[in-house]
Amino acid sequence: MNIAVTGATGRMGRTVIETATDRADVTVAFGVDADVGSGEVAGVRVYQPGELESLLEEARPNALIDFTVPAAAVANAEAAADAAVPVVIGTTGFDEDEEARLEELAERVPVLKTGNFSRGVQALLLALEDALEALPGYDVEVTETHHNQKRDAPSGTAGMILDRIDAVRGEGERVHGRVGDQPREAGEVGVHARRVGDVGSEHEVLIGGNDELLSIEHRSHSRRVFAEGAIDAAVWIAGQRPDFYGFSDVLEVGE
Repeated sequence: MNIAVTGATGRMGRTVIETATDRADVTVAFGVDADVGSGEVAGVRVYQPGELESLLEEARPNALIDFTVPAAAVANAEAAADAAVPVVIGTTGFDEDEEARLEELAERVPVLKTGNFSRGVQALLLALEDALEALPGYDVEVTETHHNQKRDAPSGTAGMILDRIDAVRGEGERVHGRVGDQPREAGEVGVHARRVGDVGSEHEVLIGGNDELLSIEHRSHSRRVFAEGAIDAAVWIAGQRPDFYGFSDVLEVGE
């Protein structure tokens, strides 16, 4: 199994490459990043984005893993589709047009996109759905914490949590933080994003009412858990037909 990594010198791209070197089932053909730096990561050569198309044609990787920014991720996915290379996307913060473009590309090659590659987060989503069904009418608050360089807020994982809440309860008003006189309205969901230090990833859902409070929380201890998941997704997607997938498809659990 041979993979390519875009965003190779970033926090997650670098971790993906370093993690892959410890696995027997994958090798990294090359990395791509606008900020090449030393020109390699963990012994893997890193190239400029303008070289991606030719690299894909020459190396013919089984899948491309992308951790960049939305505009770059779409461009990278387009290059991969042109080369008939499946795509795994961990980039978050896409707008509606970018999402639509990725879905169009999924008609040509398999595309897997998720806000989180953690198996524990998938378990959180499943537990959350059961909790919400068992506690109708209870208040819900979502808080996420990440390192101080994270670009999008709320996080992609928080977005997944909010979408799951909407799927169970119907779409409600999302209140991002509170200031001043803001009594809580029935059915609203509070959303809070914190950015501090080099925190990896923390997400908590509070469900409260009837003199009780339920907390469902996930914390990652390192980025390696997400890198392992992304590589697992790349191994899985190499054998799939063109379509738009999520990480739950890899784990064979419900969305």
